[in-house]
Amino acid sequence: MEGAGTGSSRVSTLELFFDLVFVLTITQLTDVLYRAATLRSLFQVVLMLALIWWMYGGYAWLTNAVAADATNRRMLLLGGMGGFFLLALAVPNAFASTGLAFGLAYLVIVAVHSALFTRAASERVVKAILRISPFNAVSALVVLAGGAVGGTAQYVLWTAAVALLWLSPVVGGLAGFEVAPSHFVERHGLVLIIAIGESVVAVAIGASGLAVDGGLAFVALLGLALSACLWWLYFGRGDDERAERALAAMAPLERARCSLTAFFYCYLAMLLGIVAIAAAEQTALEHPFHALSWSRAAMLGGGVVVFLAGDALFQRRLAIGSGTSRAAAAVLALASVPVGAGQSAAGQIGLLVALLAATIAVDVRW
Repeated sequence: MEGAGTGSSRVSTLELFFDLVFVLTITQLTDVLYRAATLRSLFQVVLMLALIWWMYGGYAWLTNAVAADATNRRMLLLGGMGGFFLLALAVPNAFASTGLAFGLAYLVIVAVHSALFTRAASERVVKAILRISPFNAVSALVVLAGGAVGGTAQYVLWTAAVALLWLSPVVGGLAGFEVAPSHFVERHGLVLIIAIGESVVAVAIGASGLAVDGGLAFVALLGLALSACLWWLYFGRGDDERAERALAAMAPLERARCSLTAFFYCYLAMLLGIVAIAAAEQTALEHPFHALSWSRAAMLGGGVVVFLAGDALFQRRLAIGSGTSRAAAAVLALASVPVGAGQSAAGQIGLLVALLAATIAVDVRW
């Protein structure tokens, strides 16, 4: 296939192991929002997720082009995995006491990524990554500096690092990057399902010290139903399979551009939604039939809105759907916020499950 990557056509077990470690960062970001449902905490999570997801995407593009089938490549990939693990440990207090550790781990992740990417068989791919690597390296140093100084400067520097990373494809271009559709789509689909599963685990951990009575069981099952709806919205109608066919039909450069837009920006929104939903559900388990604070209710409803918006844009970018049902459901999900803040957490989750189930039913009928 023209423009296909030179890496494995299937996701390897080592890549899956890598993804399991990466998703630990999602759990840690969820904990940040659970501990403090404030705009400051939300901004911190957005900044960290934007930085972390960029480099996860970098590793997904990496293994799409460079198969981890040799000992030295596997060792380097394991080194990058170690960087993500240490990064995850630093996430909860990254804006307090572990900012420097976050920065050092991020620098290791970037260094391993660049070193391994240059081992691609295609000269065009090597030239392409050499255009992008300086942006990644400078951004990593900015993140390190921000973590070292802390305070307001940390927010400013990390925001600058995100902007630099996101502008790098515009400045450096994507010519030369090769995307193997089957591997690329499968890799991202796996990390999304793992993230949804990890959100269920995070909620269960939050409930570990609570008495398992009827109320807890009821709202826990509602939360599981909400996660199942998120799975169904993306996987139930075969969006991953249609995305693979859509990418395969594109010319190499357009495929690379579409892969960046759909599987980085749109996926970023879906992951942020999963984080917000899981954080709010942990609070809901504590007092399922009591009203949530407005901030917690907004986090729960807003998480669903952001996930649906990301999914709608994903469909439109790949031309695999209009995204209309998702967009409509996103608007209606906002109506759940007063229910959670004025009535109960269980009521809001139940309303969101009903809304998403209705959206799924519309998809099935269409």
